Amino acid sequence: MIVMLSSIYRGVWRAAAAHTLRTRGTPPCRFLPTCDGPPVGLADADTIFALSSGHGRCGVAVIRASGPASATALKCMAGLISGLPPPRTALLRSITDPQTKEVLDRGLVLWFPAPHSFTGEDSAEFHIHGGSAVITAVLQALGSVPGMRPAEAGEFTRRAFQAGKLGLTEVEGLGDLIHAETEAQRRQALRQMSGELGQLYQDWSHRLKRCLAHVEAFIDFSEDELIEDGVLNHVDRSVCDLQEEMERHLKDERRGERLRSGVQVVIAGATNAGKSSLLNTLCQRPAAIVSPIAGTTRDVVETALDIGGFPVLLSDTAGLRESPDLVEREGVRRARERVEQADLTLVVVDCAHLPTEAQQAAAFLQGHLRSVLPTQEQPETDRCLLVLNKTDLLPQEQRQKLARELGRVSGLPPVSLISCHTDEGLQDFLTVLHSSVKTLCGDPLSGAPTLTQARHRAHLQQCFTALAQYQQYRDIDLALAAEGVRLALTSLGRITGRVGAEEILDIIFKDFCIGK
Repeated sequence: MIVMLSSIYRGVWRAAAAHTLRTRGTPPCRFLPTCDGPPVGLADADTIFALSSGHGRCGVAVIRASGPASATALKCMAGLISGLPPPRTALLRSITDPQTKEVLDRGLVLWFPAPHSFTGEDSAEFHIHGGSAVITAVLQALGSVPGMRPAEAGEFTRRAFQAGKLGLTEVEGLGDLIHAETEAQRRQALRQMSGELGQLYQDWSHRLKRCLAHVEAFIDFSEDELIEDGVLNHVDRSVCDLQEEMERHLKDERRGERLRSGVQVVIAGATNAGKSSLLNTLCQRPAAIVSPIAGTTRDVVETALDIGGFPVLLSDTAGLRESPDLVEREGVRRARERVEQADLTLVVVDCAHLPTEAQQAAAFLQGHLRSVLPTQEQPETDRCLLVLNKTDLLPQEQRQKLARELGRVSGLPPVSLISCHTDEGLQDFLTVLHSSVKTLCGDPLSGAPTLTQARHRAHLQQCFTALAQYQQYRDIDLALAAEGVRLALTSLGRITGRVGAEEILDIIFKDFCIGK
């Protein structure tokens, strides 16, 4: 029996040793909690404090403290001689300076004992009036308490991560929630902060641990006939299933990342088509200079917009034409570069330049699209909207006929007839624009959670490649195949912040009856 157990440990320690060699000199990804006290690495940490509410004058400000000296600070500054208040119960007290005993303010205090706090440590909160003098006085008083220091940027969340309160994906979701500017961004960030994305990756990680444990056990015990038949076949099926799920997850057209950072919408077209007027109309301010002189816009003019709850970074660009002017040529080069990078291009056309016949107008527009959009055999009309501007210069009958006839032409992107001068057709155009942006971002609340960070995508692609290594060496060298699964597991762990080879040991003992 001792010999058998030695074999078990030999296989797992080989995995752990390989992992140690690859990560030697690298700090651990997270601190592991213990059962008998605060997380390792946090017990002797400084007590930090900071203003947790927004800066500037406000009705109420919240100052938070976290660490072993939080109780001392709360008792001496709130005059709690008889002891700490009940956990998570607001208490109205006079806030005093612990050195001079001067009353600084009167407000609410709360006590959050470890581990039931945001950081997992003893924490206290002071809800005070939001004047700058009051906030400064309370912060200075906290700094005079022994063992306390001002917190660094993000340090409260870092301690929550180290205490196991939040995974890395949840931390990133919290950051996105704080910086969310639109409704769709808020929904996506809240969903990620709730742990749904992290749970998906943890499920994949658990299945990979099981696969690795089975492969390691097969390597160590197959000659002793202690392993059930079909173990590797089960691993093969699990690896294939994981690859298919990851491939679907990666083929999301970057919707989550686009929603997080904003949809890149570029206004492009010939000179004097009304591009800058459209930018000013959409952002409802004179963001770009408008003049009848062709080539007024030389550089890219950007503005951030909220289109129906979705973030949009709208860019006005120089008019596309051949020019002897060096500055304008550089502007045209930058315009074409932005069009190539755009998620959605608004091609603006002056209606006065359109042929009167609908078929000729359609042919003209198709040729114009080829001159504006990136050079391809077939322009990507699904990433483009045609905006026919200055319709106020056309008779109403001609406008109606043009809209009717162009709607029947195939091969054209959605067409909107507008007038930036009279705002005619603007509401219909905004509806079309919102629909296109929503399609590019997707619904953040429906379906499986999407990728929101470039680093998630990079690690998942590494994981996918490592699983391909398992399949490549499965029938050649099982040790190299197992290393592929181990690398895949490490890549997933880098997303969530949980990397550890020791957990494989539990799977071996749970799934296999050694000595059967």
